[in-house]
Amino acid sequence: METAVLIAVIILMIGVAMRWTHVLNARHDARIEAYRFSDPLPRPPGLPDDTGRRAHHTGADR
Repeated sequence: METAVLIAVIILMIGVAMRWTHVLNARHDARIEAYRFSDPLPRPPGLPDDTGRRAHHTGADR
């Protein structure tokens, strides 16, 4: 009997944690969506068009 109660409590706590994580993620997503980010800074003159990591490696298409 005690084992069944323990398993039920563990399953219930997992469910509560899943729901809480879902609610917190939804709030976080709403906060990110509501925030107005500034425009990106202009590219300084003299930089190549692609400054990503792959652009600096030779044979990056392998």
